[in-house]
Amino acid sequence: MCNASNTRNPSTKGSLSRLAISVGLPLLVLVAGTVLAVSLIETAPKVQRKPPARQARLVETQPVHFSSQKTVVHAMGTVQPAREVELYPRVAGEIIATSPEFLPGGRFKRGETILQIDPTDYELAIRQHESDVAKARSDLSLELGQQMVAKREYELLGEIISEEDRDLVLRQPQLKKVQAALQTAEAALDQAKLNLERTTVEAPFNATVRSRNVNAGTQVTAATVLATLVGSDLYWILVTVPTDQLKWIRIPGSPVRIFNETAWGPNAQRVGHVTRLLSDLEKDGRMAQLLIALDDPLALLPKNAGKPSLILGAYVRVEIEGSELKSVIALDRKLIHDGNQVWVMNNQNQLEIREITIAFRGRDQVYVRDGLKAGDHLVTTNLAAPVQGMPLRTQDSLSPQAGKQQPGPEDQKERRLR
Repeated sequence: MCNASNTRNPSTKGSLSRLAISVGLPLLVLVAGTVLAVSLIETAPKVQRKPPARQARLVETQPVHFSSQKTVVHAMGTVQPAREVELYPRVAGEIIATSPEFLPGGRFKRGETILQIDPTDYELAIRQHESDVAKARSDLSLELGQQMVAKREYELLGEIISEEDRDLVLRQPQLKKVQAALQTAEAALDQAKLNLERTTVEAPFNATVRSRNVNAGTQVTAATVLATLVGSDLYWILVTVPTDQLKWIRIPGSPVRIFNETAWGPNAQRVGHVTRLLSDLEKDGRMAQLLIALDDPLALLPKNAGKPSLILGAYVRVEIEGSELKSVIALDRKLIHDGNQVWVMNNQNQLEIREITIAFRGRDQVYVRDGLKAGDHLVTTNLAAPVQGMPLRTQDSLSPQAGKQQPGPEDQKERRLR
């Protein structure tokens, strides 16, 4: 039994050796690989990471220069008649005829006939008063004859009497009476002739008919409104402007360009002038009110042939030419930031944010007095996030090499903003 046990020991030892080799060898290789990898990582050269370079923004600029500029005050206003009357007849009667122009929009020159009232009654009145005048003249002639007789009798009498009695003897009261009667008859005749003339109703001035209230066959009295007439020689435009703009306007006298794009188109205009400043402010907006006058608003005169005509009640745009400012810089309003700042590219190609003094603010432009100097380069590109001192570049400043570079994301964003 002892011999059998001894014969099994060598085979058991061989199995253990083979097991140790099969397990230990891969483990050894794994450990060696790990050590080698760690060694390579630790001994590899390290890359020094640098902060990214600050890229200059691509912008457009314009040079600054001083000049003299006319101020222009922009306003809106409504066209109004400068002269408007309600037309009444001076005599009563039936209207027997009207002018073809006697309708809304019709035009009359001063003295042209508008309508005719039946003159028959007034013609008869003239004949009657002519008879009264003839009788009064006859009575005067008879009285003058009686005076001559009374004078001869007084002279033959030869008595001295008082001045008062002498006038009675010479029939002076009777003479004055017939003279007064003649004057009354003549005045009545003149009135009858005047009434006859008034049966023809004429235009009191160059006018257009705004409204008509009567027609042929209408019985009218002195209280009847025949029509409403508007003078065609002059129209007014009532505009409102801020009170701080009045200092630029010459009252009266400042020229005014008048526009009505809806009715006339974008390029047509008329030229008027400021005539009055109203004594009170507009109630709603507390704005100053100006009257602008336009002669020949309907363009009826030969010198205005082909020009557009104003329409009463139209809402129009006006540009009032104000006083001149010297040594100022004219800038588009879009170049002004935060009320009174501009962007300038300095000699170091950096952004400067400057505050400026604005002398005048117009609708499209502002006139700068201080804060800029001749030769400054004003940045006209709309920067998304402007920062004082940020680097800038222009297309002209790019080198041929740089010119081939693709624009950065900031440049692309700014171009989209433009």
